Amino acid sequence: MTRAADRREVRTVAVVTNPASGQGRAREAARTVVERLSADGVSVVEIHAPSAALTREQVREVVTGGAPDAVVCVGGDGLVNTILDPLARSGVPLALVPAGTGNDLARELGIADEPARAAELVRSGQVRTIDLGRLEPAGHDPMWFATVACTGFDARVTLRANRMRYPRGRSRYTFAAVAEIAHGIAVPYRIELGGPAAAAITTEALLVAVGNTTTYGGGMLICPDARCDDGLLDVTVVGKVSHLEMLRILPALSAGRRIDHPAVSQYRAESLSVVAPGAPATADGEPAGRLPLTVRVEPRALTVLTP
Repeated sequence: MTRAADRREVRTVAVVTNPASGQGRAREAARTVVERLSADGVSVVEIHAPSAALTREQVREVVTGGAPDAVVCVGGDGLVNTILDPLARSGVPLALVPAGTGNDLARELGIADEPARAAELVRSGQVRTIDLGRLEPAGHDPMWFATVACTGFDARVTLRANRMRYPRGRSRYTFAAVAEIAHGIAVPYRIELGGPAAAAITTEALLVAVGNTTTYGGGMLICPDARCDDGLLDVTVVGKVSHLEMLRILPALSAGRRIDHPAVSQYRAESLSVVAPGAPATADGEPAGRLPLTVRVEPRALTVLTP
């Protein structure tokens, strides 16, 4: 139990919700959070706008207008991504209540999938700063990301999964991946790594994943050694493999196991540029335009509350 002396003084919080997250689970979780905070005498501003753009602007207004003691995000990684722009570098702590499909950032930070316990972090959580990634794709506005940005096969899987209504939950990614394997043709990439281990890589690859954290897609371990506070991005490149080999890699990835395969290469960089013909990109599971793109780490850019 947290001692009273360890509890932060909290007067005002903004609770941001995507009511559709987690098959509607976010709506119930938000109710629990608001009731818990209100009962403790905290003034709660609720934000559940009908679009990502409006949600982002409403969070920006709250953060710049009154600087709440915390912004509570009730949803998944997509909602976190939506509000990163007004929160990055603001110093306003982000409290996560995982209620989405993937919840990879919450998993990385050790936050329980229980609304009441997650809400308690607003008062008793440790204040911590973590890195963010900054993505600059062609034909798309720059965007922050907290977990993983990717291009190639995994980006196509994410985009397909986002279009699917069934099945629900994490299995949707598996079905989308199986469907995309038929189109899993490697394309030529040129990757230029910046930082202490600068290098230029030219290769045919199925996918390139850039991780600030270890997992994406609800626990798929794509960048197993990534750390969200080391000032570096982890880069995983899956080279050209046959359809059969891809079918062998996919179950391990889906089960959250480390991929041990000669076609998989891993690097670390402070920044990188990635060029490939027409390949789509995603970040935190959200569409992020097409290549070419530049990615860089922004150290200590986000303040979070953790157990």
